[in-house]
Amino acid sequence: MKIVVVGLGYVGLSNAVLLAQHNEVIGVDISQERVDALNVRKSPIIDAELSEYLAEKDLNLSASIDLKASLTGADYVIVSTPTNYDEKTNFFDTSLVEAVIAQVIESEPSACIVVKSTIPVGFIEDVSERLNANAMIFSPEFLREGKALFDNLHPSRIIVGEKSERAELFAKLLAQGAIKSDIDLLFTGAREAEAIKLFSNTYLAMRVAFFNELDSYALAGDMNSREIIDGVSLDPRIGDHYNNPSFGYGGYCLPKDTKQLLANYDAVPQNMIRAIVDANSTRKSFLADEIIKRHPKIVGVYRLAMKAGSDNFRQSSVRGIMQRIKAKGIEVVVYEPGLKEPCVFNSRVETDLSAFKDSVDIILANRMASDLEDVSEKVFTRDLFHEN
Repeated sequence: MKIVVVGLGYVGLSNAVLLAQHNEVIGVDISQERVDALNVRKSPIIDAELSEYLAEKDLNLSASIDLKASLTGADYVIVSTPTNYDEKTNFFDTSLVEAVIAQVIESEPSACIVVKSTIPVGFIEDVSERLNANAMIFSPEFLREGKALFDNLHPSRIIVGEKSERAELFAKLLAQGAIKSDIDLLFTGAREAEAIKLFSNTYLAMRVAFFNELDSYALAGDMNSREIIDGVSLDPRIGDHYNNPSFGYGGYCLPKDTKQLLANYDAVPQNMIRAIVDANSTRKSFLADEIIKRHPKIVGVYRLAMKAGSDNFRQSSVRGIMQRIKAKGIEVVVYEPGLKEPCVFNSRVETDLSAFKDSVDIILANRMASDLEDVSEKVFTRDLFHEN
């Protein structure tokens, strides 16, 4: 098969590498830097398995910024471009996805388009009708930042939003590249697949919000949060996973997917989905107040990424805490060694770790790191289990 993957972020790049083990794959991106890195077998994002496979595996993989030329002869085109949440319209901005779909229909109309970008419920049916696309399906992704290829090699399930031969073939292509065997395959309607993605991420956000609110209660009442969480989590119906408190759910998916699901509920009564969205803001306000009560003059933020092993700080929840602290006139300094800009989110960037530690009164760390052990008395973190 010839497969074109458009958009080389976590989703696109991990799928490209997975499928290039047994198929001809061309990755397309607007970033020349990402394209050049992929063509010399370097991963443009932090992901251990991606780096390993690019360096060591025999992959039929190339990259280009020329979408039109790349589409010639394609059997499948995977669309994995960003769909950021638009606060003005209360909906995903799907313009990039639709532009790619239109180009595929024009250049290679016989190709099957597989959308892997997160989209609102009803998108596939709507765009298929508007753009007269006769071969377009949605296949949701369930990947972790920094573990994208690992999760594709060991998938929890493969879901394709169509019941057809082309859907079954695509699922088999994904399974063929995986290490895990006996993968659960589920073929659904288009809207059902779109809903699965949004409800899955909203459930994860709900779990994060629940343990964060438990932690807020313990912190306010001077109780040992870990002891409470350990006791709750020993119930096998609850389990001891995804229970580590944080500054809030962040990253690229959970904040926008919960808001999109809430928007999809516009004509359906609900209480819980709104509460999940609101809980994240409440958590940031509570933690900001806890920090402000300590009367620091300068607050340091140790890394903007939400988790260890990630270089992505889009929608980082610590940003909301920073804004609330700065509104009280407290200076905020960010430690990000890889940033070239002198400021980020209107805060000064420090790239020297020793200078960073010396210059601040409190250090905010969403996840504790060995770098901070020598100044642990300065660190404010809710990381109880030292895991993501």
